[in-house]
Amino acid sequence: MRQTLYSVALAKPTIVPAGARTTTTTGTTVDRMTDEGGFRSALVVVSTGTITDGTHTVEVQDSDNGSSWAAVADEFLQGSEPAIGASHDDTVFEVGYTGHRRYLRVVITVSGTPATGGIYGAVILLGWPRKMPPARV
Repeated sequence: MRQTLYSVALAKPTIVPAGARTTTTTGTTVDRMTDEGGFRSALVVVSTGTITDGTHTVEVQDSDNGSSWAAVADEFLQGSEPAIGASHDDTVFEVGYTGHRRYLRVVITVSGTPATGGIYGAVILLGWPRKMPPARV
């Protein structure tokens, strides 16, 4: 099998791009044990559209059981969780995860009093599954 990113990675949405957001958004759960064996690596990718006002702060959270969530300690992150503002239109942010917990999600907290907010989405790219290539739907 030829080694390509397609062979070792699988993208899972946690925050689906929707209309402009003016309030805090909690992403859906991504299970690192999906696809019969689990993924050993994860990368959070946040992509923005138009951000008109407010500050939209990204937080990566993890969990052992999918119900008790905590912010990931900085020691388990590569890069930093961004605070997205009006100067970040059409920008892609990446944050690596080196922890070992099974479940991941992204929470974006909105501060200020945005009238129109911002458009963005977040995907968790799972990498290096124990069984390759990963199954795709």
